[in-house]
Amino acid sequence: MANNNSEKRNGLLAPIVVFILLAAFWIPFSGMFDAFHLSLGFLCCAFVAIISHKFIFEDFSRPGKLKKAGRFIGYLPWLIYQIILSNIHVVKMVLNPSKIDPQIVKFKTKLRSDLSMVTLANSITLTPGTITMDIIDGEFYVHALDQQVADDVMTGDMEQRVAHVYFED
Repeated sequence: MANNNSEKRNGLLAPIVVFILLAAFWIPFSGMFDAFHLSLGFLCCAFVAIISHKFIFEDFSRPGKLKKAGRFIGYLPWLIYQIILSNIHVVKMVLNPSKIDPQIVKFKTKLRSDLSMVTLANSITLTPGTITMDIIDGEFYVHALDQQVADDVMTGDMEQRVAHVYFED
C-alpha cells in the first residue's frame, strides 16, 4: 500500500514540476500580465504539462531520474551563456557581411538515446548561427554561418555536456 501511495505522489509530481518550469519561463517572456493572458498562459502550461511530462520525466520512481533532471537544469545556464555569445558573434557578422561563409558540417555523435540526440539537436539550433538540418543514423548535419561557428560545433563540447546530462559519458 505504501508503494502505491508513493507511485501516486510521483505521478502527480512530474506534471506539477513541468507546469512550474513552463510557467516560470512563460510569464516573464510573454510580457502580458493582465488576468486574461495570465489565465490563458496558465491553462496552456497546464495542458502542455499534462500531455508532455512523461517525455521529460519518464518515471520519478526509477533511480537516477531526479539526478538527470538536476543535471539538465545545471546544463541550462551554460547553454544560455552559449546562446548569448553566439548572438554577439552573429551581430558582428551582420555588421560585417563579408565574414559570412555558410557551410554544412557533418559529424557522428557518440550519443545513444533519442532524447539525448534531440537535446543536442535543439541546443545546436537554439544557438544563433547554427541549424541542425538532419540526423541520420547518429550523424548530424548542421548548417553554420561561418568557419568559427562550424569549428565550435565540431569541438564536441556541447555533445559532451549533453552526454553528461543523460549519463552517456
